[in-house]
Amino acid sequence: MEPQVIHDPSDDSAWETALAQLDEVAELMGLAPGVHEILRNPKRALIVSVPFRMDDGSTRVYQGYRVHHNVTRGPAKGGIRYHQDVTLDEVKALAMWMTWKCAIAGIPFGGAKGGVTVDPKQHSRAELERMTRRYASEILPFIGPEKDIPAPDMNTNDETMSWIMDTYSMNTGYSVPGVVTGKPVSIGGSKGRAGATSRGVMYMIFSALKSLGMSIDEVSVAIQGYGKVGGHAAQLLHDAGCRVVAVSDARGGLYREKGLDPEAINRQAMEVGSVAGYPGAEEITNADLLELECDVLVPAAIEGVITVKNADRVRAKVICEAANGPITFEADKILNENGVVVVPDILANSGGVSVSYFEWVQDIQAYFWDEEEVNDRLRLIMERAFGEVHSLSREKGLSMRQAAHWIGVGRVAEAHLTRGLFP
Repeated sequence: MEPQVIHDPSDDSAWETALAQLDEVAELMGLAPGVHEILRNPKRALIVSVPFRMDDGSTRVYQGYRVHHNVTRGPAKGGIRYHQDVTLDEVKALAMWMTWKCAIAGIPFGGAKGGVTVDPKQHSRAELERMTRRYASEILPFIGPEKDIPAPDMNTNDETMSWIMDTYSMNTGYSVPGVVTGKPVSIGGSKGRAGATSRGVMYMIFSALKSLGMSIDEVSVAIQGYGKVGGHAAQLLHDAGCRVVAVSDARGGLYREKGLDPEAINRQAMEVGSVAGYPGAEEITNADLLELECDVLVPAAIEGVITVKNADRVRAKVICEAANGPITFEADKILNENGVVVVPDILANSGGVSVSYFEWVQDIQAYFWDEEEVNDRLRLIMERAFGEVHSLSREKGLSMRQAAHWIGVGRVAEAHLTRGLFP
């Protein structure tokens, strides 16, 4: 019996994009229908009510989620995001992408994701702590170092993880550092974790440029999204000799053909909360940035920013997806037809989960590595993963995304077939 296809590939939602990508590669690789059907559905999805006290004594209630897409290859792994637009479908898509991401990187985790539908900018630090601890209490049966290990994501950070770790540990009765990753080094975090996703993006860009015979020096880079990943990536690429010509955040963007100084922009962003208004650069919109003529475009913000409406106007030679799902399914086809090399999210931004794996291993062993060792191990994982995807892409005439999904889905499917179906 063929799996029921319930999506419209032209739909721009993250979940429909994730399903369309899976269905496409399942047909290409001749995936067994039963395994295909299993992989189209999350293993479990939890929706929770998150009531907490506001500073004025009133009560506010938000909705929270935690989804396990697949745990066949190991414990579930995935971030927790706080955003007013978080939905169950978005979290399901992100959990599915995490499954493939871990498999491509060769990490023994399955895919998970979580989130709370909240605008964190509307709350004090104390309110966010109470909300986080209540959310952690609600998902407590789902998480644990052998079951599901959350990490930071959009609008969450190492402090958020410390609150979750403490909540879990207080319920357990002893300290359990391995329940989350991306936490402060002082309570079992890993050196090198904070910038791991950005460093991984840099390694991916370098690998892509090498495969195209392009030199790192003076390569022009445009980065949409100047947050934890985009901002740090800008600095790393600038320090490596690339010319960062454009950056943007939610309020707007900057362009300077001769290149920008990320360190100076970081100072402004810290002072005024945005890159917009930086002197000596032309102000542009987020939409403008995506259509700039440049060598490398790095979408590092949110899902679905490149669609059928603007894909034909993208002039970058290489797109490295630092964000999850920034290109819709149909837009991806247009970019491929136009000769744009897309390093897909499940490959490009796997640096974070790779070092999260290192952190989890260090916590379990209670033995910690120095930052140089962490970065060296990360580089090896990223370069190996890129090489495997690129080789399969050339061997079978696939796009990099199709090849990445082929490897990720293939490894998870193999694990399913090896373990069998219970009961």
